[in-house]
Formats: sequence, structure tokens, C-alpha cells
Amino acid sequence: MKPELLVIAIIFWGFIVLEIAFTHFFNKYEQTRSDAVVEIISTFTLILLTQPFVLAGGFAIAAFIAPTSGGMLNTWPFLAVFGLFLIFDDLAQYWWHRLSHTLPWLYKLHRPHHNASYLSIRVVYRNNIFYYLLMPGLWLSGVLIYLGGGWVYAVYIVIKMSVIFGAHSDARWDEPLYKIKWLSPIMWIVERTISTPATHSAHHGKHASDGITHYKGNFGNLLFLWDVIFGTAKITRRYPEEMGVENLPDTSVGEQLIWPIIGAPKTDQVLQNQ
Repeated sequence: MKPELLVIAIIFWGFIVLEIAFTHFFNKYEQTRSDAVVEIISTFTLILLTQPFVLAGGFAIAAFIAPTSGGMLNTWPFLAVFGLFLIFDDLAQYWWHRLSHTLPWLYKLHRPHHNASYLSIRVVYRNNIFYYLLMPGLWLSGVLIYLGGGWVYAVYIVIKMSVIFGAHSDARWDEPLYKIKWLSPIMWIVERTISTPATHSAHHGKHASDGITHYKGNFGNLLFLWDVIFGTAKITRRYPEEMGVENLPDTSVGEQLIWPIIGAPKTDQVLQNQ
């Protein structure tokens, strides 16, 4: 196993241990048997199949189109290459995520991520199988790896996944820090720079009327700064009491995992009901 993948796995399991200890990892609020099935299949499909395939695909396409450009980033400064990943992966994912809450067909691929009535490390990779297969940022990351950014990607992906894990886990790392008065100015910067449990839980909130939920915003993955720049940020330092989506029609395990192969016509109305 590559070192960066080992580090990511350790951090992932670290959050699992925290949730086991403090937030009932195996018994989330109103969970169903289908929740576990969707989470297990989508997580292992992404890690073992989709992500390696897409990164290799982006690498292969770049090698075919520009066979003499491999390794051209090897002489670039670390921060410059890191910036390329922020733009071509993280910013691209921000817009992909934002479009997922705008285009009905794309929302069907993203809906499983919001179908749970809880937020947890369990839902980090919970999406339709085709959602990640089509994600532009993953393909572009493969291109940047071919161009010589592989060693920078190893650092970048550890940082990014650490932030994403922390933002999804209901073992909220930011909550005690908000209670320390002298840290407030620092947290003001932090919560506008990266995704936190407070800002991301607002994106997963169920009731738009609660004053916290911001379902059509807070799309950032690593950088919350994209939401600040593009006007989709909502910061309250509070957490919705309920997660999910209002007026969401029933769905099946098959539809969540492999729509449009399996689908239900009612899902066409989902975005109209938000």
C-alpha cells in the first residue's frame, strides 16, 4: 500500500474509533438496514475500483494526447503544483458538487449522500457509483499525476481527505474550540478557509426553516473558501438537529447505487421540492 493511502486509512479509522466511543457509530439516528448496504457498497466500490480506474484513466489519456509532457511539473515548486490540484481538483469538485444540487439528473447521482438522516464518517463516500466515475476533478488529478505531480498529490490528498473526514464526522472537532473565547478570531479564519463540521453539517441539514440549514450552499470539500468567494457560504457555528432532505420521495438501494440502471420516476421532482 502506498504511504499516503495508509495514512488516509489510519485517519479514516481514527474517526471511526471516535464515533464508536462517542457518537454511536453502529447505531445512528433513524438508520435503516439499507443505509448500511449503500454505505458499504459505495465506499468499497470507490476505494477499490472507481478512484484507481479514473486516476489511471486521466493519466492514460494525458499520456496519449501529450506523450512528451510526462514529468514536466517535476521542476515546479511544491506550492505551485499544490495550487494546481486546488484548482483542477478541489475547485472543480466545488462546481461539480454545486451542479449536483442544480441539475436533476446529477442530483440523482448525489442523492444517496443526503439520503441518510444522520451525518457521520460513514457517509463520506456514500454516493451513486457513477457519481465519482464522472467527477472531472478525479480525471484531472490523473492528468496532473502524469505531468509529474504525483508526489505533491500524495501530500494534497492526505490533507484533503483529513478535512473531509473531519467535516462529515459527528465527532465534531470544532465544537469545543468555538467555546474558547480567545480562539474565536482564529476560528473565524479557519471556518472561512476549510470545511468544518459546523459549515458542512449545515449543508446536510433537513429543515431550511431552522436558520442553520443551507442545502443549496456550503459546497466546499477541502476549501470552504470557494463558498466564500462564490457567494454560497453560510456560517452560524451551530449544527442542525436533523439531517436529510425535506420532501424526499422514497428510494431503493438499487436506485441509490446504480441509477439510471435502476430508477424511480418520482426522483425527477426532488430538486423542485427543495
